[in-house]
Formats: sequence, structure tokens, C-alpha cells
Amino acid sequence: MILSDARIREELRSGQLVIRPFRPESLGTNSYDVHLGPWLSVYTGGGLDARKPNPVREFRIPPEGHVLLPGQLYLGITEEYTETHGFVPFLEGKSSVGRLGIDIHSTAGKGDEGFCNYWTLEMSVKLPVRIYAGMPIGQLIYFEISGAVERSYSDKKSAKYRTVSNRPTPSRMYLNFRSRARSARGRDAPGGGHSGRRSGSADRASRTR
Repeated sequence: MILSDARIREELRSGQLVIRPFRPESLGTNSYDVHLGPWLSVYTGGGLDARKPNPVREFRIPPEGHVLLPGQLYLGITEEYTETHGFVPFLEGKSSVGRLGIDIHSTAGKGDEGFCNYWTLEMSVKLPVRIYAGMPIGQLIYFEISGAVERSYSDKKSAKYRTVSNRPTPSRMYLNFRSRARSARGRDAPGGGHSGRRSGSADRASRTR
């Protein structure tokens, strides 16, 4: 079930949803238009490595705009800070943006219940396009959840994008590898994954030898 404009307003008043700044004219029939923030980032150094932090160059979009080029991934940021409690947010591109050949996310359109942050955009284009800070860039859609949420995103220690930032956040996939490495070290440590007690049959066998 997608929230209507009236329901979005109701949840904003209750605090279950937060959109800051909120522009009444940006509220659609069943969505809310978000705008492009002033910062972009591009990866530097050629190819990327999923196991490592990849360096980026961050820059501010000038008043005359910035031309996005095909074959380059740009990380953008929404102007709006949002919080979603008790619902699931989806960020989708606006049709007018899509008709310029601009994609605003590669795979990460769905947010999590409890996500409280600005939205990093994974932007790419089919043709060179000049973009401007403050232009409408996407729309937030809110879905109801069926069933209770056991752990909100904001409460997960493993959540990689909880730190609030109004700048684009590069991939933190490398943290997954670090977590796996720590788990592997724990299993390989002396006594790791074992209780240290011998089974009764093993004790009986040692006594008969």
C-alpha cells in the first residue's frame, strides 16, 4: 500500500516521517519530489576495488551547472534530509529527469525502515546533460509494512550508512569484507566455535586406551 498525499501529511505531523526542508508544492498525489543538493563526487584512480575504500574527488556544482558525461559515475546527494519510521521509503527518478537520459540510482532505490539521512544518488547519463543544484531530481514513495519490525535500520550496528552527511557517501562495501574477515578469525582462533569440552564417548574411549 502506497501512502497518499493526505497520509504523507498526516505522518509528517505525527513525526513518523521527516522531510527537511519540506516544500508543500513538492508533495505529489502519492509521492514527494526531492531536489539535487550542491555536491557531487566522482571516483578517482581508474578502476574500483570492492574490497577497499576507493578515493573520490568531491566538488560543488557551480551556479552555471555542471555537465554530466556518459561513461562516468557521479555520486550526488539530495537537498532533503529524511527520516522514515514505520514505513519503507523508495526513491525513484522523475519522468522528466528520465527523459533527459539521467539515471539517479544504479540498484539502491529502496531505503529501510528507520533510515535517517540524506540520500546518496548513483547518477549516470546516456548523453551529456547539464544539471543544476536545487533542480527536482527524484521522488520519494512510502510503503506500509506488513508485520512488526524487529530491528530498525537506525538501531543496526552493522548499518553502513547511518552517519548523517549532506555530502555524497561512497560505497562502503569494503566493510562487509572486514566483517567477514573478523568472523573468520574468530572461528579460526583456539577454541573458536568449540566449547572445549570433550564428548562423553570421547572421554570413555580415552579411559579404555
